[in-house]
Amino acid sequence: MKKLYVGNLPYTANEDELRALFAEHGTVHTVNVIMDRETGRARGFAFVEMDDADAMTAMEALNGTDFGGRALKVNEARQREERRPRRSW
Repeated sequence: MKKLYVGNLPYTANEDELRALFAEHGTVHTVNVIMDRETGRARGFAFVEMDDADAMTAMEALNGTDFGGRALKVNEARQREERRPRRSW
């Protein structure tokens, strides 16, 4: 399974819309639209998990395409780097 980063999303995008868009290219296992903790609004990016071959097809087909008036940025997600813990004073 491959995790894709989907960036430059309109702030109105939701999981159902993304699932439908990516399902045109294969089986979608999970969709996670990242939300802002303070405002509750979407932050403009999401992660989609698909089988390897389907993910590659979706990435090639959807990268740069228009979605809600914005050009999507779709690529393979990178592993998150470890952050140092915050210090509390």
